[in-house]
Amino acid sequence: MVVALYPGSFDPVHNGHVAVAEVAATLFDDLIVGVGHNPAKPSGLLDPDERMRLLRESLAHLDNVRVEPFTGLVTAAATDLGADCLIKGIRSATDLDAEMLQANMNAKTGGDLPTVFLPGIGDHALISSRYVREIAARGGDVSRVVPQVVAERLAAVALEGS
Repeated sequence: MVVALYPGSFDPVHNGHVAVAEVAATLFDDLIVGVGHNPAKPSGLLDPDERMRLLRESLAHLDNVRVEPFTGLVTAAATDLGADCLIKGIRSATDLDAEMLQANMNAKTGGDLPTVFLPGIGDHALISSRYVREIAARGGDVSRVVPQVVAERLAAVALEGS
């Protein structure tokens, strides 16, 4: 049985994340979507518990996927969660450069843990959580780039902030 860890902040989860998880779920026996939280960094738009809830709802259609929190190093989380490899979504050449550096450091410092890169495909290839947050915070419509449950939550957050 091969277990993969798809780590990220997912603040918020968007359709690109869902697309990568859907592909990874077909390639591995089990997929763990790891919601990272670094207490040393300022919190994003949504707290980790809410990100996990939104991910669970957005990925509920995938039987072999579970969502788990983690803190600290991704490689330590992978070991703790029993993962055999890491999954990283790639949107562009810029992503590839950054992710290759991370994959190399993870392999050198985290027990030769391999990283599998999955390219963003089609309509969901070029979506950024940062831009989703910025647009939603200003009352923009992000419903075409996030799952419905996320669009509803972001609309509520925008209303709370105004």
